[in-house]
Amino acid sequence: MGIFNTLVRAVTWWNGQTLNTQFFTWRKGVKVGQDTSGNTYYRTSDDQRRWVIFNGDSEASRVSPDWHGWLHHTWDEPPNVQPLARKSWEKPHQENLTGTAAAYAPNGSIRRANPQARSDYEAWQPE
Repeated sequence: MGIFNTLVRAVTWWNGQTLNTQFFTWRKGVKVGQDTSGNTYYRTSDDQRRWVIFNGDSEASRVSPDWHGWLHHTWDEPPNVQPLARKSWEKPHQENLTGTAAAYAPNGSIRRANPQARSDYEAWQPE
């Protein structure tokens, strides 16, 4: 790791953990588990603080509902120890795709590669 990457890590949080977070995790962190996205979850020894170190971009929607509940002290046991019961109608967790090429675009949207012409709409024309 070069000096530039070290400086960038010292002042930014959106591209991984900062040096302060890494130092705090090294001193007080107890690793609890890892999710399918590669995010790693930690807690303090007295379980007062819980946090996640993202694998890649720091995007809150990358935390699954199971781990989100554990992070916010909704339940005491982490999902890797006591997983939540899934209903048959539940879809698997998906991160927020807004702003990406995979985001939802309805028919007729200009974001689509080949937008379909709408027959139920007629543009207003001034006289």
